[in-house]
Amino acid sequence: MATFLYRLGRTAFRRRRLVTLLWAVILGAVGLGAATAPGAGDDGTSFMPGIEAQKAFDLIGERFPGSDADGATARIVFIAPDGEKVTAADNRAAIEELVDTAAEGSQVASAVSPFTASAVSEDASTAYATITYKVAAADLTEAGKNALEKAIGEVRDAGLTVEVGGTALATQPAAGGAAEGIGIALAAVVLLITFGSLAAAGLPLLTAVIGVGVSMCAILALAGTFGLSLTTGTLASMLGLAVGIDYALFVVSRYREERANGHEPREAAGLAAGTAGSAVVFAGLTVIIALAGLAVIGVPMLTKMGLCAAGAVGVGVLVALTLVPALLGMWPNAVLSRKDRKDLKGRGNLRDRIPGTSAQRHAAGPDNGGTRWARFVMRRPVAVLLVGVAGLGALALPATQLEMGMPGDEAKSTSTTERRAYDALADGFGAGFNGPLTIVADVADATDPKAAATTIAEKIAGTEGVVSVGPPRFNEAGDTALFSAVPAGGPSDEATKEVVQTIRAERSGLEARTGATFEVTGSTAMNIDISQALQDALVPYLAVVVLLSLLLLLVVFRSVLVPVKAALGFLLSVLASLGAVVAVFQWGWGAELLGVEQTGPVMSLMPIFLVGIVFGLAMDYEVFLVARMREAYVHGERPAQAVVTGFRHSARVVVAAAVIMIAVFSGFVASGESMIKTIGFGLAVAVLFDAFVVRMAIVPAVLSLLGDKAWWLPRRLDKVLPHVDVEGEGLTSRRAAAPADTEARPQEPART
Repeated sequence: MATFLYRLGRTAFRRRRLVTLLWAVILGAVGLGAATAPGAGDDGTSFMPGIEAQKAFDLIGERFPGSDADGATARIVFIAPDGEKVTAADNRAAIEELVDTAAEGSQVASAVSPFTASAVSEDASTAYATITYKVAAADLTEAGKNALEKAIGEVRDAGLTVEVGGTALATQPAAGGAAEGIGIALAAVVLLITFGSLAAAGLPLLTAVIGVGVSMCAILALAGTFGLSLTTGTLASMLGLAVGIDYALFVVSRYREERANGHEPREAAGLAAGTAGSAVVFAGLTVIIALAGLAVIGVPMLTKMGLCAAGAVGVGVLVALTLVPALLGMWPNAVLSRKDRKDLKGRGNLRDRIPGTSAQRHAAGPDNGGTRWARFVMRRPVAVLLVGVAGLGALALPATQLEMGMPGDEAKSTSTTERRAYDALADGFGAGFNGPLTIVADVADATDPKAAATTIAEKIAGTEGVVSVGPPRFNEAGDTALFSAVPAGGPSDEATKEVVQTIRAERSGLEARTGATFEVTGSTAMNIDISQALQDALVPYLAVVVLLSLLLLLVVFRSVLVPVKAALGFLLSVLASLGAVVAVFQWGWGAELLGVEQTGPVMSLMPIFLVGIVFGLAMDYEVFLVARMREAYVHGERPAQAVVTGFRHSARVVVAAAVIMIAVFSGFVASGESMIKTIGFGLAVAVLFDAFVVRMAIVPAVLSLLGDKAWWLPRRLDKVLPHVDVEGEGLTSRRAAAPADTEARPQEPART
């Protein structure tokens, strides 16, 4: 492996213009494909096949053709001024005029006035009109939206407060805005401080952006064929940027180190690709396994997201192994620090600064923050280990109370009209009005279909926690009835979940009495079922990811205990970050400091995202840090000294990579969208815990206590496992012969 990557790095360095041109052609080709490819349409795949709410939803589409269950809706809420009623003549006229205007739209299926649908609150202070469209929200024309917004403005001018819920005019979530840009700028500053060179700071950012560009354009180009979309590529873009920066950072750092050891530029690029590049390959494979593991959850959208993100990680690995050495070949000395460039001009070779052979220079080196920290930990490993594990364990305790849900308008900022419409409806009609349950009764086998539907409706109406039940509405065939039930609690309340479970528990008795069966659906029931399914799938997903990664790390480190330690450390950091998310976004601890306006269940997809992304970054840090320790150990250093050597060469880079990711993810915390804010916070604290507590503290403490046992591998297992040269043993002779090679071969001219 190391020898192959060494040759690949040297080839990319030597044929730098060709490699750079090839990547430019690839980017242009996929960009052209993305621009000309048709957009992704609805491929007919359910979000989560198999759950009851989805089955009922599909049954509605089958038994009520033309119901436009996927069509956009706009629920327009009217609030009368204090002391007035919406039923007053002037207010009523303004509302009815809006409904009539909306009904004239070419894409409108129906527009129902609140005065004909009994959609007026008891005190007549609030009313709502429902506009249903023939097409989905994404397919609405701007002209249609503008016409509705204009009509709404005229009603507001008449003195009524008007808010709009539903999907038709919903505001699209923005990621981090200016704050995200600040995070990326901070990442550039961290890189500049780490490397002391503007070129070295900019190269990882440039190559990461190119990699993400190739990945996202490829996703869009294949959107029509595989049903992909920008939403599908969300995980790919976030993780592609994260690992892209990390992988390039590792290769550039090793290149600078090999240059400092006296190697000429092309040789240094080959050695960087053969050593750091090997770590990048196996870190990337580990992440790809984790992302492909999303398929075990059984959600088609998550499977697509995982595979797209895995592809983005693969592109990031290829960029680090080919494009990074090629760009280093363009400017071989520009990525060096100012001091190294000055010494290079004065001496002509950096190796003269450190006496001895290349191997001695490789093992030696001045103490830095990494070595001092490693020795600090190794002097008191038990205390550091106990404090680290106890601290993360305490932070993980709130995770035992994790409640997962699919937050809707109630979780949005009060600055949005959707949230204000939600609050107005809850005040005027009750909390449960925003989350009605839809009951689909299949009465085809009932002796008296109408009586069966009535019996089911009456039984559900008598269920504790149900406020009201609407009259059954039959389809043309008369074999299916549809009616709604309004719970007392809001859509994300635990009491509403219990109501759904109670109604479903009554089904067997009703089926025996009536000969009919029914299912519960609607947005509230759908969110409850999805959340439960994802929560049930979280543990199996974690198990699959950890087990497969254990096998891969077993091959990489040829050790039993090191992979186990890596997996347990990852679980600690993930559980601690989930605990922090629960404490802030579910319990409200410090919520005001982060601008969290509404606490409640954590978005169901968030833990899945967190596991996938943090696992990728955690394995990056683990492989790059411990691979240097393993490399030093294989080359003859004692276990304790190998740990110090690993920290001497890798600690600064790992810290820089972690700080960059924390800065980027923290930018999402400033978003006004609760979902994005939660993801940003969770990822930022997870990287903080994993990089600085697990990798920088617990790892050296454990390795110090284990000593030689850390690298123990049973002989039988050693014979079975494939041998891959991650530590660069095959390159040792090249490193040792560097001075002679360098003197025998003229150095390439410096280009800065």
